[in-house]
Amino acid sequence: MADLFYSIREPASRLYARLKNDGRGMIPTDQKGVFVTLFFAIFSTVTGVGIVVPLLPVYANDLGASGIYVGMIFGSFSISRTFLLPLFGRLSDYRGRKPFIIIGLFAYTLISLLFVFSETVESLIVLRFIQGAASAMIMPVVQAYVGEITPEGSEGYAMGLFNLSMFLSLSIGPLMGGSIKEIWSLDAAFICMGALSAVGFLLCLVFLPQVSAEKNRQEKETPLPWSDLIKDRELVLIFIFRYAYTSCISIIWCFIPIFADIEFGLPGSLIGLLVMLGVFVSGALHLPMGYLADRVDKKKMVVAGGICSTLGMLLPFYAGQFSDLVLAVCVFGVGGGISMPAIMAFAMIKGEEKKAMGSVMSIMTVAHSLGMLTGSMAAGLAMDYLSLSFSFPCGTLIMGSVTLLFLFLMGGKKA
Repeated sequence: MADLFYSIREPASRLYARLKNDGRGMIPTDQKGVFVTLFFAIFSTVTGVGIVVPLLPVYANDLGASGIYVGMIFGSFSISRTFLLPLFGRLSDYRGRKPFIIIGLFAYTLISLLFVFSETVESLIVLRFIQGAASAMIMPVVQAYVGEITPEGSEGYAMGLFNLSMFLSLSIGPLMGGSIKEIWSLDAAFICMGALSAVGFLLCLVFLPQVSAEKNRQEKETPLPWSDLIKDRELVLIFIFRYAYTSCISIIWCFIPIFADIEFGLPGSLIGLLVMLGVFVSGALHLPMGYLADRVDKKKMVVAGGICSTLGMLLPFYAGQFSDLVLAVCVFGVGGGISMPAIMAFAMIKGEEKKAMGSVMSIMTVAHSLGMLTGSMAAGLAMDYLSLSFSFPCGTLIMGSVTLLFLFLMGGKKA
């Protein structure tokens, strides 16, 4: 804990000097262009996604969707992505990263525009299913690319810096989405999502180096088979933890907007602000916590973050006013900001150790997809058969039990 408090109190100038002196936390000069391209491409793409994600549950509810159908809109995205992630992750280990990234981003652009013509719950489910397939080409491959250009000992910092692009964009997106819907229309929000996805596509198409210049193409070692990867206990544990955390994210994204709309009658801009706050708080912590993850026991960071996330999922159940919801999403965001940099640094280390960065990152993204699927479905059932407020204790149960499991199975082993 002393290391944690010191890192928070340390002035930015001194922190930068330490990074420069110890050689960690820096991207190699010849790879900075790749990192910057990926950073801004993902920033623009995820901002577009963030614009419409918090609007989809309310839109589906207006179309007469029950809780289980709201869950299916988010879950269909995860179903297609879950099945295709291992395929694209492994193929990118052999055939290079760029082709999968640009094809996925182009498909994202087209699918985004098709949302404009969707007028039924069933069509929303189908489009989200196809969008999930496109997503399977993007995120694990991009994360694998970042992992390969990151020097040893800087895994937490590099992933924290990269995740900053995703979390900042996810925090900006919902606020923009609520405002765009109020000023113009929901269709305008869908069009903005497509335009921003197109920006990400063009950035990667123009500025990423050709496949022959990628680092992973210069290393001809054959990746380990899947059977060896899934036997690694530490990899299984970080998979389970990421699954649980993402389940809770799914519950918040699906049901906080509906809860705020039905129970408190909040306008779209405030609903977007709620979703934005949790993501923003988490994103703001990723860089300092990533730096810390390279220097302290990652297990302690994961457990501390899990405890905060568990508490954050319980608080909406007792919410009596808007400020209570603000507190809940912020506490949950702190939990993710502490635990996720350590989890993803651990994954990068495993990917380098196994010489299968794409495969390992696809495993982590499968955990994300399964969490999005089962979290939203479980909470939807709780909403239909109990009440809307009981959706959130589902997340408390999932997050709390997995945090205890992680603590118990890791034992005294230093991560």
